[in-house]
Amino acid sequence: MEIIMSVAIGFLFMAAVYLMLSKSLIRIIIGTGLLSHGAHLLLLTMGGLGGNSPPVVTDGVSVSDYADPLPQALILTAIVISFAVTSFFLVLAYRSYQELGTDNMELLRGTEDYE
Repeated sequence: MEIIMSVAIGFLFMAAVYLMLSKSLIRIIIGTGLLSHGAHLLLLTMGGLGGNSPPVVTDGVSVSDYADPLPQALILTAIVISFAVTSFFLVLAYRSYQELGTDNMELLRGTEDYE
């Protein structure tokens, strides 16, 4: 199962880098979202996918059989942070499109001649 997750993580990182290198602002935002999803899957995979019991050790459950709650807590925090950053990026992109009329990064760059 870790091999499949590793391939999925690699694909998400590959697609994120491809989208973030484009000239469209909305594609850059989608790329950062994919990058955060890849990071979430990476944390989950590094924490281990095993464990069938809840993270409460009781009688009859061995210590190696329960799910580790730390990666799940880290991923939950990262999901909230990435949602906030993505929503901020979307509002910023919408406002810049309203003001400037384009989402092309080459046209948003500006020139030295502009006063």
